[in-house]
Amino acid sequence: MARLLRGRNFGDRSGRPHLIALTFDDGPYPVTTPLLLNVLRDLHVPATFFLIGRDAVQFPELTRRIELFGNEIGNHTYTHPDLDGLPDAAVRAELTKARDALRAYAVDPGINTLFRPPHGRYTEATVATAQRLGYYTMLWNDDPGDWRNISARDLAAHIEGHATAPEVVLLHSGSLATVAALPEVVGRFRKSGYRFVTVSQLLRRASPQEMNHPARRGV
Repeated sequence: MARLLRGRNFGDRSGRPHLIALTFDDGPYPVTTPLLLNVLRDLHVPATFFLIGRDAVQFPELTRRIELFGNEIGNHTYTHPDLDGLPDAAVRAELTKARDALRAYAVDPGINTLFRPPHGRYTEATVATAQRLGYYTMLWNDDPGDWRNISARDLAAHIEGHATAPEVVLLHSGSLATVAALPEVVGRFRKSGYRFVTVSQLLRRASPQEMNHPARRGV
């Protein structure tokens, strides 16, 4: 890290925490996920993977590897449906089936506590159902669009240009552009004094106000 900011939360004089959590939705996938894991390991960056239950069942070794490499695992439902069109019972089934599938291959606590709705589509009832199961519904500050056809250069420019403190970035495990962009993104944020953390670490170190209303920050 280029410089250590004052305070245990890595914040500036206002106390705003300069922490960034990289989150990766979907998968695991047999080609892109191993590449992504290798880059994160080489960069010494922990990340949070919101996995689809049925994909974890299809590729159990990759699910284990995500945890083995020091990353966090969250629940992204079992079949990746649009939850805002489902009744409460179906939402509950999606979450519990995914939870049970992930538990078969990993023991990370995030499997039982962190949930991200597919496509960011949810209702108040969705969140209430998740809460009853013990889940925190986790969204993001920035969606740079790596689910589209986007170059690594444009992806990095977007992430750097939309930086906030604290920061949660929505990325995807199936994007080669993301894998290629990560070294530049990580280097730029570190030079600006950011520390890379998992979602659970971020939730412990940033207040709800800071999470819901992050400050704009240049990198």
